[in-house]
Amino acid sequence: MKIAIVNDMPMAVEALRRALAFEPAHQVIWVAGNGKEAVQKCAEQTPDLILMDLIMPVMDGVEATRRIMAETPCAIVIVTVDRQQNVHRVFEAMGHGALDVVDTPALGAGNAQEAAAPLLRKIMNIGWLIGEKSRQAPVAPGPLRHSPSRQRLIAIGSSAGGPAALEVLLKGLPKDFSAAIVLVQHVDQVFAAGMAEWLGSASGLNVRLAREGEPPQSGTVLLAGTNHHIRLLKNGTLAYTAEPVNEIYRPSIDVFFESVASYWNGDAVGVLLTGMGRDGAQGLKLMRQQGYLTIAQDQNSSAVYGMPKAAAAIDAAVEIRPLEKIAPRLLEIFPK
Repeated sequence: MKIAIVNDMPMAVEALRRALAFEPAHQVIWVAGNGKEAVQKCAEQTPDLILMDLIMPVMDGVEATRRIMAETPCAIVIVTVDRQQNVHRVFEAMGHGALDVVDTPALGAGNAQEAAAPLLRKIMNIGWLIGEKSRQAPVAPGPLRHSPSRQRLIAIGSSAGGPAALEVLLKGLPKDFSAAIVLVQHVDQVFAAGMAEWLGSASGLNVRLAREGEPPQSGTVLLAGTNHHIRLLKNGTLAYTAEPVNEIYRPSIDVFFESVASYWNGDAVGVLLTGMGRDGAQGLKLMRQQGYLTIAQDQNSSAVYGMPKAAAAIDAAVEIRPLEKIAPRLLEIFPK
């Protein structure tokens, strides 16, 4: 994979180079010391992946991510030395299309290969996503189900660009919204609690991490909070599970959507938002086959039109809507 490094700290650049050296297939094609330089170099030679720092002079990593994704889009992973201080910037960058976030590898002590492993694992996952192709055939839609007397659930999946998209969607819903909401966002568990707090503050809704053994509940937005998958069980409660182990992203949107299709006893809507790859498309199709309304974000409003595109390609979405039109549609389906 052709990789670029954007970082103004020589020690961090060296740590990244040493980590990447454990995988001979990776090639560092250029290094930029600030965001402005990165935008220019990306236009001249677009890499497969950029390892992007957040705090830099001239132009920070958030603005550089926004510019690159608008002008010469490619995969971007945020690399930070202080995730607690930078958590809000991380979500801003992901809102502009960054795929993931990882700590700068600490290669100065201990097992250097072990320290490099989290970064290399994320790069491997992204390489798989960049190369994947849709192999699913379209399916016939099932009938839509809706009854005002049944329990209500909104199942939402998102990835690159997801934090900003979720903020817009949740801001469009009232605090007394009648349906339970469960979110599955591709984000490492060390950032999940911060993301829940950020979304709650931005939207005014009650957003927190989903707990093992609790059911979805109206008035609360539950966010998948570990690197395990979250699924709905037959008894209506939520559980975290390591299986299936071969899913690239953890938590997997497909795993949750498929469990809703299998076990939810009330009314439900599946919503698939911006993201790279195709996670969630197959699960959304299963929800549609069970008669649930399924919605995919449209191309123009998506930071990365990957997952919604995959859903559209296999006819998994009953409706394809601009982001700003999704919350009003949910209010139409589930009024007070």
